[in-house]
Amino acid sequence: MFKYVLGVFVAIILVFFSAVWLSGKKAGIKLARPVAALGNSTTVLVEVDDPHGVKGFSAILEQDGQRQKIYQDTSKSKQKGVVYTFDAGKKQAAFLKEGTAKLIFEAKSNDFRGATTTVEHEIPVVLRPPTVVADGRQHYINQGGSELVILDLGGNWTDAGVRVANYSAGTFAMPGEPDSSNHRFSLFPFPWDVSPDTVPLAFAKNGAGTEVTTTFWVKVFPKKFRSSNIQLNDRELQKVVGELDPDGSGSLIDRFVKINRETRRANAQQIYEMRNNTEHRILWNGPFIPVKGARESFFADRRSYYYNGKKVDEQVHLGYDLAATTNMPVKAANSGKVIWADRLGIYGNCVIIDHGYSLQSLYGHLSRITVKVGDMVQKEQQIGISGSTGMAFGDHVHFSMLIAGYQVDPKEWWDEHWIHDRILSKIGPNADKESGSAAATPSPSAEPVVHKRHKRHKA
Repeated sequence: MFKYVLGVFVAIILVFFSAVWLSGKKAGIKLARPVAALGNSTTVLVEVDDPHGVKGFSAILEQDGQRQKIYQDTSKSKQKGVVYTFDAGKKQAAFLKEGTAKLIFEAKSNDFRGATTTVEHEIPVVLRPPTVVADGRQHYINQGGSELVILDLGGNWTDAGVRVANYSAGTFAMPGEPDSSNHRFSLFPFPWDVSPDTVPLAFAKNGAGTEVTTTFWVKVFPKKFRSSNIQLNDRELQKVVGELDPDGSGSLIDRFVKINRETRRANAQQIYEMRNNTEHRILWNGPFIPVKGARESFFADRRSYYYNGKKVDEQVHLGYDLAATTNMPVKAANSGKVIWADRLGIYGNCVIIDHGYSLQSLYGHLSRITVKVGDMVQKEQQIGISGSTGMAFGDHVHFSMLIAGYQVDPKEWWDEHWIHDRILSKIGPNADKESGSAAATPSPSAEPVVHKRHKRHKA
């Protein structure tokens, strides 16, 4: 009897451990961030996901039959997800050469089985560093404005441009040259909120993360931007909140402040993401024409918002508010391609036109849009009718210009001499040809309905 019971007990134990053994799940292994290439020493992040934790992890480099373990962690972890950070490249495996290598990850489960999961990635090896040489010209830059520098790139590079503090702009091949050309230029902003003491850096980097930088001759002219106070009332709050946050909760002023901060920030990100939706050629011709009307606010005005005598918010207005008459026709500042014609948060009904090489113009608060995405428009062609949609308390147009997704002061682009001296003269006769021959097929536009101008408020 005892032997029988013992046999049953042993059988149960065996069944239990077999079930545990067979039901064990393999660890999931993935790169926590993409690795475009390996260089001399490239940082790699690997995430291992195992319900029982991880008993051990290792990374191996392999190329042309040679293998080298470059990282190992044998500390047991009971956490379900573990991220391992290490460097991989020629410094860790001396036999590496340019070409393709295998990066192999092995993870051992912290369970009864201790099963090992192996994942392999084929990754390019890039050992040649990039090079960048900036032109020897003198670059005079207005704080909040724009500038152009010519760059000659070499070595192995995948990205290049100019960085001003935390802002950066890419490069384009010189007009008339193929996109693959190493002879390039960067049209870049010097944003309003960057100290004029900041030194712009030209940079070039490759897929392995190796980056080189260089300076170039610059003189930055500091600018003093305006400040203004806006007194809010319930009627204006209700107008904005009812349009932009109809299903929200909380007081009118709390909802307004949330829109003024969070929606404004989200819209800036939306606009920034359109920077690459640009033609690699000049679509514009001659100076940009400002929207007609009185300038009711200026670029980079610092606005303080007051409600019932108390300051409730502060924001910077990046553009010009322009007004002449109610429902006035709004015309394109220059020729280009419509890349946005729809609602855009605080800008209400909004049109964005690409003028090529990441230069774009924005027209906000329209009551009506008369163009569509993809339309090619000519300078001074009507694109809409002014209004008070979005965060506007009266009929006007918000006009902005952007470079590489960042808003810059438009007034430079209204100056034909500045355009020639700072832009066209640098990128050669082919640029003049592009600019002089930038033709566009006009789109149908609506006849404007014009009423007498009235007092307005803006936000």
